[in-house]
Amino acid sequence: MTAFSIEKQQLGSHEVIVLRDAARGRSMHIARRGATVIALEQLVNGTVQSLLDGYRGAAELDSRPSSRSAIMLPFANRIDDARYTFDGREQDLQPGVPADQRASRHGFVRGVDFDVSTRRVTGDAAEITFVTDVLRPGAYPGYPYAVDLAVTYTLDAKGLSLRVSMHNVGDVAAPCFFGWHPYFRVDDSLVDAWELQVPATHVVRMTPGNIPLPGEQAYQALDEASSTLDFRHAKPIGSTHIDIAYAGLVADADGRIRTHLRNPTSGLALNVWQEHGVMLVFTADTVTRDVRRSVALEPMESMSNAFNRADCADAIRLEPGAQRQFLCGVEIELP
Repeated sequence: MTAFSIEKQQLGSHEVIVLRDAARGRSMHIARRGATVIALEQLVNGTVQSLLDGYRGAAELDSRPSSRSAIMLPFANRIDDARYTFDGREQDLQPGVPADQRASRHGFVRGVDFDVSTRRVTGDAAEITFVTDVLRPGAYPGYPYAVDLAVTYTLDAKGLSLRVSMHNVGDVAAPCFFGWHPYFRVDDSLVDAWELQVPATHVVRMTPGNIPLPGEQAYQALDEASSTLDFRHAKPIGSTHIDIAYAGLVADADGRIRTHLRNPTSGLALNVWQEHGVMLVFTADTVTRDVRRSVALEPMESMSNAFNRADCADAIRLEPGAQRQFLCGVEIELP
């Protein structure tokens, strides 16, 4: 009998799919609303520990505070002034909204109920795929494109992996890129004592509104940046407030780029991996609950405001009929 299983639960009116690995005392809970991971639990020395600080209850899943574990599509993080130009066409994501109230963040699908297309259990893993076709011309102001989305979660011996597929089913090219917004924890304490390592060469410099500076001005070598933001070698987070993207990510020999978060007391560690893109790190200093009790490690295919950046144009462009995938995940290292 396999150690892996898939079951369905209810959270208020929301359907939740649970992937389990009984052999390792591990489970992942994913709501159809937004295809959102709401819990990642691991048995550690006989005690179930929450490794992810997700939404707590149906009310938070509805209101989505702090965008916990959000699937960010068709764009990640912010679009400056909620406007962009693509293939010579100017688009406004918030027509009629006054200038001081304009803010477009994290895409459109956080509040969408995805459909479950496939479930698969083998001796090595449990896997489920969520799909939606909500991205269609006329569905969202400023986004007249047709893109099908598929989000596949896999739970296996190493941890979890996430594969997102974007398929342009329209007749014109579309701007589209993916980001994931999970908050992780390796203890119940403040993040200050946790060790962080980010294998990057640069940080992305931002305006006060968290928009990357234009062109090459956005990229600052870590050799020239504040030493408090330099986590190329693992060190405690301390009192540093971090809310910045890291670029120039360096892959390990297997092609995976790993950002490490570790509890030096217990030895519990999480390695958040991706194959390319940028890594945004946020120490949860401005969230609505549990300030500095988790760290958001956000693998993104491209940086914030990519729809408006020439240096991101190739990365976000999806031609008619084309499909593109982004892979990332979390490796769990037990004490």
